[in-house]
Amino acid sequence: MATLIRMPAVMTGAGEAVIAAWVAEEGATVAVGDVLAEVETEKAVVELAAETAGVLVRRLAADGETVEVGAPVAVLGEAGEDVDLDALLGAAAALTSEAQGSADDGAAVGGAAELADAAEDAALSGGQASGGAAPTDGAPDGAAPSGGEASGAAPSGEASDGAAPPGERRFASPIARKMAREAQLDLERVRGTGPGGRIVRRDVESAIATGASAGAPATAQAPAAPTAPSPQPAASAPAAAVAPAPGSRVPHTPMRRAIARRLAESKATVPHFYVVAEPRVDALLDLRRQVNEAGDVRVSVNDLVVKAVAAAYRAVPEANVQWGEDEMTVLDGVDVAIAVATDGGLVTPVLRGVGQLPVSEVSRRSADLVARARSGRLRQPELEGGSITVSNLGMYGTPEFAAILNPPQAAILAVGAAVQQPVVVDGALAVGTVMRCVLSADHRAVDGALAARWAAAFTRAVENPLTILV
Repeated sequence: MATLIRMPAVMTGAGEAVIAAWVAEEGATVAVGDVLAEVETEKAVVELAAETAGVLVRRLAADGETVEVGAPVAVLGEAGEDVDLDALLGAAAALTSEAQGSADDGAAVGGAAELADAAEDAALSGGQASGGAAPTDGAPDGAAPSGGEASGAAPSGEASDGAAPPGERRFASPIARKMAREAQLDLERVRGTGPGGRIVRRDVESAIATGASAGAPATAQAPAAPTAPSPQPAASAPAAAVAPAPGSRVPHTPMRRAIARRLAESKATVPHFYVVAEPRVDALLDLRRQVNEAGDVRVSVNDLVVKAVAAAYRAVPEANVQWGEDEMTVLDGVDVAIAVATDGGLVTPVLRGVGQLPVSEVSRRSADLVARARSGRLRQPELEGGSITVSNLGMYGTPEFAAILNPPQAAILAVGAAVQQPVVVDGALAVGTVMRCVLSADHRAVDGALAARWAAAFTRAVENPLTILV
């Protein structure tokens, strides 16, 4: 029996993903676990594997196409089976009416309706799923506008060619509502080309491209006159609209949206506090020079800093924790995420088992992660977990900065530039090279004294770099 293969929820909080490349060809026989396609999320590439054996009858999305989570991307059937593709997609689209029927009573439509929306859009575009999804919730998307209208219910009636008549509902898919909200676009002014005049993603994209602007609904219910008016001061004249600043507008990429969402959540929900360490790095720089002169692998300052981080956790293992709502996880090993700047934004691949790796292997693995991060070839598991993140802006000459935590990690170390400055040695002034580092910690999981002990252990490891090699 033919089944639809849907876009999986490959990353927590993601509403869409991109078919980076199809691995299996149409007509190919696949077994359970065989890779069908490579799926690109906001920050990584994930393999889409077959959950059942069969024949890949049809691919419903092209290479490079953005697809909503839950939308059909392929049809899998049995060898020799005559698949009625239209009927299969029609059955999936029928979920829309059933799932969205409850919206007529004012209830918000949940995940099942989103899947049906995606299937419906796929059928409309000749079997190809449209991209981008956002969860629907009760407000504001599910709330009724001022004219008594509501969005998100099953479509009925004929396609609208502009503003809706008074009292008539306007229907839009979840991704269309999300895109319109972000673009400050009034859906009342958008013509829907979906079934029954439903507004789908392409309609919003077309309206944005043609310069449609946000505004008041075409029809609005007049406010009721007060029964007992009271004297009120004269209303001031409405302020003149501020003209947009000159310059080009660059739409947000999925990666930039993910960065914005995660960092805003972290800063708003995690109680950050900061501890500053100022280790002298003269001995560390000298060790790096000797290692690079003697070995085949070129070691960076950041590689040695990562090893020093592992040494600090070895000395203060109680700081190696992750915060959870019901419990705290004490980690056995030290996995260090490395902040990598790419053209699309910041990613933090995780280097596993740093404590057991020689510095040369840390260098090799770090270089591999950085290269694949910049080419967009990271795997999702390589972005998950970790004891701490190391963010190094020292190569840009930045002397000091504080970084935002990357939950569920309880710490992030911001590494500044190594700068020569006056230092005191045995009671006398001298010139030393100092690297200022700022530890941001989650106060729910790490207390101030514990963070200070960790910072002191890190300082000792940096100033006595031979200890990080054993």
